Amino acid sequence: MTGAVRHFLDHNAGAPLLPAARARMIEVLDLAGNPSSVHAEGRAARAVVEQARAEIAALCGARPDRVLFTSGGSESNAWMLHQAGMGPLAVSAVEHDSVLAAAPHAPRIPVDDQGVVHPHAVAAMLDRLPDGGAGALVAVMAVNNETGVIQPVAEIAALVHARGGRVACDAVQAAGRLDLGTLCGAVDFLSLSAHKIGGPKGVGVLVAGPEIEPAALIPGGQEYRRRGGTENLAGIAGFGAAAAVLGATDRAAEALRLAALRDRIQAALADAAPDVLFPGRDAAFGRVANTLSVVLPGIAAETQVMRMDLAGIAVSAGSACSSGKVAASPVLAAMGLGDLAGQAIRVSLGAGSTADDAEAFIAAWCRMAARRNRAAAE
Repeated sequence: MTGAVRHFLDHNAGAPLLPAARARMIEVLDLAGNPSSVHAEGRAARAVVEQARAEIAALCGARPDRVLFTSGGSESNAWMLHQAGMGPLAVSAVEHDSVLAAAPHAPRIPVDDQGVVHPHAVAAMLDRLPDGGAGALVAVMAVNNETGVIQPVAEIAALVHARGGRVACDAVQAAGRLDLGTLCGAVDFLSLSAHKIGGPKGVGVLVAGPEIEPAALIPGGQEYRRRGGTENLAGIAGFGAAAAVLGATDRAAEALRLAALRDRIQAALADAAPDVLFPGRDAAFGRVANTLSVVLPGIAAETQVMRMDLAGIAVSAGSACSSGKVAASPVLAAMGLGDLAGQAIRVSLGAGSTADDAEAFIAAWCRMAARRNRAAAE
């Protein structure tokens, strides 16, 4: 494959590292000090951590002391669920696997056929919990990683808070696509991951509300005594740099550009195969501009991903955290797609995505659909 042109359409799994993030990481790799040490070298390392904390806080519209570093979005999600303590926990049926797997016995809040968690469904779930949900923790993601469907998080949070509960929000796919300040102002806990916004892999944050004192995840002195362990200095620095770049980006203009590419793909696929489905296309609160879920009936998701890869195109089937074992998407199953849940791929665009990428995908996908049609006619 050396020299072959590749088209990367899997930004929801991880965006390419931004030059600014790479430069910041290289700059701090030679710092010898431990951020917890009080000598000059330690203070220099601590300054790097606090600069990044401030940059991420600015992106979220939060106080820097509310931003707590983790090893990534999955750990941040686990930390949010840890806040349930001994109280009731309820999670939406379309959460990321890091939430669903971490809370196997928690009741699932159902979604409609477009994957939307409606406030009335949350209210019905709270009615079934002790004391009407008082003291409960409700987990609802901001943007679904597979379909791009936007959830009415602010409305759900207001409902949960009125019942005396708290809200944990996986906002990993919302960064750069929704106003994080609005989300942070609505919920009690919010998770982010660096590599979804052009930062390095292996670093994330938990953002706690202004009046929240999150229970410690790992005993130790770091992260305001809430998560022990020496900080990943280079990773944190890269995360901060990526957050600063994102904060200076014209989000609205980029959304329009990506939506045009997504809609071009969607229209071309619908023309080529009238039975193609786009889960979440008609969601009540819309989709983010960069994400498209595509169901081609009759071809397993794993086969579709492999054929796209052979054509030089990177897409995925479901969450990247489970893509090594491609199976029917629990998100699409919760939306009522039945067997079709195992016949969907995800196209996700990003800052580097171009019209050439879109056209390459369209051509390869249409060849795959035509091959399916020929096989069915024989």
